[in-house]
Amino acid sequence: MGELVLEMRNILKRFTGVVANHDVNLKLYAGEIHALLGENGAGKSTLMNILTGIYKPNEGEIFYKGKKVTIKSPKHAVNMGIGMVHQHFRLIPTLTVTENVFLNSENCKFFMKMKDMEEEVRKCSQKFNLEVDPTAKVWQLSVGEQQRVEIVKLLYRGAEILILDEPSAVLTPQESDEMFKTLRKMADSGKVIVFISHKMNEVMANADRITILRGGTSVATMKTSETTREELTQLMVGREIKKQSRENRKARGECVIKVENLCANNDKGLRAVDEVTMELYAGEIFGIAGVAGNGQRELTETLAGLRKATGGRILAKGEDITASSAKNRIRKGISFVPEDRLHMGLVPSMNMMENAILKQYDTPTYSGKGILNKKAIREHTEAFVKEHDIKNAGLQMPVSLMSGGNQQKLLIAREVSGEPSLIIAAYPVRGLDIGATEAIHKILMQQRERGAAILLVSEDLDEIFEMADRVGVMYSGKMMGILDVNKTDYVEIGKLMVGMTSEDSAKEA
Repeated sequence: MGELVLEMRNILKRFTGVVANHDVNLKLYAGEIHALLGENGAGKSTLMNILTGIYKPNEGEIFYKGKKVTIKSPKHAVNMGIGMVHQHFRLIPTLTVTENVFLNSENCKFFMKMKDMEEEVRKCSQKFNLEVDPTAKVWQLSVGEQQRVEIVKLLYRGAEILILDEPSAVLTPQESDEMFKTLRKMADSGKVIVFISHKMNEVMANADRITILRGGTSVATMKTSETTREELTQLMVGREIKKQSRENRKARGECVIKVENLCANNDKGLRAVDEVTMELYAGEIFGIAGVAGNGQRELTETLAGLRKATGGRILAKGEDITASSAKNRIRKGISFVPEDRLHMGLVPSMNMMENAILKQYDTPTYSGKGILNKKAIREHTEAFVKEHDIKNAGLQMPVSLMSGGNQQKLLIAREVSGEPSLIIAAYPVRGLDIGATEAIHKILMQQRERGAAILLVSEDLDEIFEMADRVGVMYSGKMMGILDVNKTDYVEIGKLMVGMTSEDSAKEA
């Protein structure tokens, strides 16, 4: 490590009724890649928002290059040399790469020619192997290229400390590897890299030091070479987390769903699912891997009956249900956990009891002669709370006020009740901390052991390799390949995720 560049001492940030950070300490050194770990709500984002001038701390001190400073605004932070690449990029799609880099930049002179500006962007990007076309419109770029533009934008403005929030969340394994090689090159040049991540493999492989936040405070900072995944996990959640075992899994049963050459359009009327064929079996978790936006959403909605198929067939235990309604598919034992839990899976303004029976409110168990059986509904919801440890402030509480993890546990509890034969789970742990993730995975594994077929859509290959028995890889609406998880690896799946076939791989070799 080089010299101490920045120190945050005893930081306290208080919002109305909530202490987000208290007694947080952080030291950043030149030439290091520093990972920030913690569960949802641990205070990571708040701390970084303080460092980038979005929030001001109630107490504590910040020292930058040996001097005590007050970071007044995000622009002030950028001018000091502190910049952040947010998980949701802050680019204007209709402008070019160069226009985005120079927008609101003090380096932009009134009489500067566009060709000169483009050349400066080209030189800045080439210095750190961040190859992007300065003349391209942002909307024409891949997600990985857009991320490079965000980094170039900060580098051009003189950033010495670069903060990246979940930088690999939208990247393929190959893109992620390339990004971290670039970040290492930046660190080697003397810059400070801070990245927030929930992927333990990523942290262990790329960080020099790690700071763990729990309950709003920093509980430890350590060198990556002197710790383990297990120790980090325990520091994050305060207890041991057990991974799902791949041993002693039961053999799969009968074919529950058969999909033949299925086609479906997206909301713009363009083909998003392109002749997908697959079979889902009882007692099996079938993973769908791929960068988001390659037809996964449309596939799951078509299987659940929420989107009309434009071609092909869906067979449920031999019966053609291609034209069946969503209600009929529920009766056939098909459950759906959509990716947007709060607006598609749940009704935010309704309370827990109302959400718990959304699919069953008109059944004799919960209503009769147009009147709801409130006693039965309460007992049903209380059973959910007890079985799945759903934290709440009362069953009358609107679900919009619950944490993301508890919302997801309520949603999944509803979808697995009644012992469905197929559970479609789209990104079931997206945005959840390690404790909530463990709980959701445990529920899915229990359903697998019970004999349900589970379709698990995920962008996280660690999750696919831990949970799935087989994996199908989607690219541009097509199923590029279906692989046995025990007989494949990250590289093979990553190539399929960018559209490379096995023949392409052979030519490359």
